[in-house]
Amino acid sequence: MKKDNKFKSIYINAPKENWVVDRFRREWQTFNSRFSKFTFLPNVKIIWIIAPWTWKKLSIRDLKRKTVICTIHHIDEDKFDSNSKKDFYERDKFVTAYHAISESTKKQLEKLTKKKIYTMPFWVNQNIFYKIDDKKSLRKKYSISKDAFIIGSFQRDTEGSDLTSPKLSKGPDRFIKIVEDMYSSNNKIEVLLTGTRRQYLLKELDKRGITTHYFKMVKFEALNELYNILDLYLVTSRYEGGPQAILECGITKTPIISTNVGVASQILDNNSIFVDEDYSSAKSNIDYAYKKVSEFTIPRGFEKFNKMFSDYL
Repeated sequence: MKKDNKFKSIYINAPKENWVVDRFRREWQTFNSRFSKFTFLPNVKIIWIIAPWTWKKLSIRDLKRKTVICTIHHIDEDKFDSNSKKDFYERDKFVTAYHAISESTKKQLEKLTKKKIYTMPFWVNQNIFYKIDDKKSLRKKYSISKDAFIIGSFQRDTEGSDLTSPKLSKGPDRFIKIVEDMYSSNNKIEVLLTGTRRQYLLKELDKRGITTHYFKMVKFEALNELYNILDLYLVTSRYEGGPQAILECGITKTPIISTNVGVASQILDNNSIFVDEDYSSAKSNIDYAYKKVSEFTIPRGFEKFNKMFSDYL
């Protein structure tokens, strides 16, 4: 990125939703503070709409005058109705170029716009997420049996409107079917959940008598420890931008299998990817995932973003 002009900088919009995008924004600011501003300054040249659903909070006057880079995390095609398309095309008028998190999102975008599309996953912070060798102590700390086979899911699974309907883009219905099938041949299987909006899985797992460990909101240190407890992380999504859990599993060497969503094909071995609920032949390959995800650790994970921005600075 060019460094000879202090007036060429980037403003990143903030969702303020206590979600992963807020973390990306903080990390970018920490490691790229010379060029990034949290306050909107007159000398900012680029607006980075990192949270596209909040774009209307920005000034139309500024959007017209600045270079606008818009991140698209994913497009849920089942919900991309006429109102969603109207909002997309209204925002597209001001967008100079797009950042797609995955190749699958890029393909979706190409159907909607002729604007330039840059494709790269977000980075993963290896100072927060890393492998811990002492699994026995971790299980003791969280009151989890050393003999249990722990399957993890750290993604929300209900719609925000009623907290009971499954968020089908995340595939919690698939998750239940797979776990139930696994449990039928191994009753030592238990499930570990984190985060908010987990009501659907909690209810369905309880109905099936499958032991569940639920940690609603945890800090990064605890989240890293919980990854390291798992015997398997299971991604069953239909549509995803990341999910970032794929990168976090990769860097913590957590066994993972996934549907072919988001960055799965960019990080995971082909044998770790399955279709719908047909998981039986999928096998985790932690060494492959670790090697691939190492390309996106800090600061290496910023390189393609810096290259993208340097095209406009």
